[in-house]
Amino acid sequence: MFNQLRPAIVLTVLLSAVTGLLYPMAIAGMAQAAFPAQANGSRVVMDGVTIGSDLIGQNFVQPGYFRPRPSATGGEPYNAGASGGSNIGPTGKALVDRVAASVDALGGGPVPADAVTTSGSGLDPHISPQYAALQVGRVAEARGVDPAAIEAMLADMTEQPLLGILGEPRVNVLRLNLALDEAAPLGN
Repeated sequence: MFNQLRPAIVLTVLLSAVTGLLYPMAIAGMAQAAFPAQANGSRVVMDGVTIGSDLIGQNFVQPGYFRPRPSATGGEPYNAGASGGSNIGPTGKALVDRVAASVDALGGGPVPADAVTTSGSGLDPHISPQYAALQVGRVAEARGVDPAAIEAMLADMTEQPLLGILGEPRVNVLRLNLALDEAAPLGN
């Protein structure tokens, strides 16, 4: 019986070492060598301090900042530990009521979908240029800046679809707010 078990045990240990240790270490090493910024979470660093990530949204609520789309991460918005969708169906009363309240808070009327709906993960760092344009007046007033200057910055910060066809135009909220802080600091 041991003659039959021995090859199975050896093969299990060998495959566990290869697929559980060697392969992941090799892939992580190649990622670190070829794409170090992405392999380390696409961190945004200022003055040696990590202030965010290009991949995870943050909850900006001050009037002088562009706001992200709503987050579905529960009590604390943009909590990566609680990432996930709300699992509220498109016809569910809770979703209809939340979206209606969000539309009313934005002044009513037609609004971009990302202004009132969450992403699948609840952590999306991007908004549509249309949602960003909806916020220009508020941000310009809070910063005491001409709205045309903010619109020009928004146009510069809009990322286009990959190869012109994959994805949608989008704006990284953290990067846009950092550029605003540099160009027109709050309180000036």
